[in-house]
Amino acid sequence: MDIPRMGVPEKLADRMSMAEQHEYLRSKFSRRKALRSGAITVGALAVGGVLGSGSASAATTTPSLVTSALTSGINGSMVTPVGRHLAFGGEADTQIRVSWQVPAPVKRAFLRFGKTPWDLSHKVVADTRALHTPALTPTGAPVDQYYLHVSLHDLEPDTTYYYGVGHDGFDPASQQAISTLSTFRTAPARGWRGGKAYEPFTFTAFGDQGVSAHAAGNDHVILAQNPSFHLHAGDICYADPMGQGQDGDKVAYNAKTWDAFLVQTETVASKIPWMVSYGNHDMEAWYSHNGYGGENARFFLPTNGPDPRTVPGVYSFKYGNVGVISLDANDVSYEIPANLGLTAGKQTKWLDRKLRDFRGDESIDFVVVFFHHCAFSTTQAHASEGGVREAWVPLFEKYRVDLVINGHNHVYERTDAILGNKVSKAVPSGETIEPVKDGIVYVTAGAAGRSLYSFGAPDTYEGHEHRVDSIDTFHFAKGSVKVTETVEWSRVRYTGYSFIKVDVTPAHAGGKSSMKVTALAEDGTQIDNYTILRKAGETSHQH
Repeated sequence: MDIPRMGVPEKLADRMSMAEQHEYLRSKFSRRKALRSGAITVGALAVGGVLGSGSASAATTTPSLVTSALTSGINGSMVTPVGRHLAFGGEADTQIRVSWQVPAPVKRAFLRFGKTPWDLSHKVVADTRALHTPALTPTGAPVDQYYLHVSLHDLEPDTTYYYGVGHDGFDPASQQAISTLSTFRTAPARGWRGGKAYEPFTFTAFGDQGVSAHAAGNDHVILAQNPSFHLHAGDICYADPMGQGQDGDKVAYNAKTWDAFLVQTETVASKIPWMVSYGNHDMEAWYSHNGYGGENARFFLPTNGPDPRTVPGVYSFKYGNVGVISLDANDVSYEIPANLGLTAGKQTKWLDRKLRDFRGDESIDFVVVFFHHCAFSTTQAHASEGGVREAWVPLFEKYRVDLVINGHNHVYERTDAILGNKVSKAVPSGETIEPVKDGIVYVTAGAAGRSLYSFGAPDTYEGHEHRVDSIDTFHFAKGSVKVTETVEWSRVRYTGYSFIKVDVTPAHAGGKSSMKVTALAEDGTQIDNYTILRKAGETSHQH
């Protein structure tokens, strides 16, 4: 059945960028109209300062539109916070961001925290980011959502804190609500080695989760790994199942899918920083010129990238001897070009500087980069993104990035070590590599919960090896053109729900630190592993 279009006419939409579509839609769903109907709109994101000498601040936005008139009829004791999720700030050893959702506007939302569950004496007022989604189809209904955020500063490194979130009528320190308390732990002190090695730690990663029994199953197994943080490589919840970054996506858009996702993920994300990058299904044209206005309401990420207002999903942080970089591959995607060229090259220049800085930091042994679109994959769905290969792979090779994690293709696939688009070293399961001399292994971990894709070659993984010498596949070039290619770098392929865990074992300066990358199926079965080595404390600007 044809669904009548609202907003940008189809002939115009095909020629419009994300920003141009947003301007058109804004004239149709204007702020003035929203205010007249009592709707709430999301404010612009900026980072606030620290309150006094203390330990926290709320994120600063434009003046809140959650007025006393909206909250006056709400009984706060009947409203329970849900969907708690953590994130590091740019300095992961002293900064934590806590976010959550309430199903109705509340008065004076806040967070309590302290080092024990019986002493939550630190109380911080939360910032409310209220998000209004208009009726995007003739049969749809408007949706109002309310997200709360607090940024904690000046915390002690490598320390566990207890926290609870509440509002007038709901105090997490009360006997009735104390069961809602959770914990977070800060990273080890950054930049400090002092002749000693950091303690070993684990992190996990995947992409393309959505809401499903398989997604929840992966979360449960992830929690069992006790990770220090989790990386989500884009396509977070699939409220927009079409994923083209076009006005026409709204015919299938369901803002309430975000509610279900945040509740599903809370089991892990309320305890472990859940660091996201943005994929094609995370561009929602009706909220902002870049499609990320909705994400800015829901997440509170580090703002140390090239321009957090334009590309909020681009940032970096350090954890122990690992430097992590999140990128926005929509900016360079030839396959889905809604945001192609969004930063006019600024993101790529920032990436070059950040990789140089990380490689010049003697406290960092390993550099991990995660983003959505695959540099190297052989699925029959999206395969490889030529825009990523052109813009970023030369930088990954220049600085010998240790691990590149992607989503987009709903499978697990791992390459051999690659240099110059060719195999530089074969890396069967159980192998050890040193990126300085061997090249870079690329991991697609996109089987977090959405429907699975297929390969044009047989699955091959631990205990089920079916090695083939070459695979006929393709990559996307400018204009969304598929360019066929025959490749030899696809080493492991698994068509099942899965994720990766990375066990980091730091060494004393001069020794060799290791990162063991293990792929686990949703039932915990190991399907792949290999180990990355790098000399601890060694700095290098270029190889």
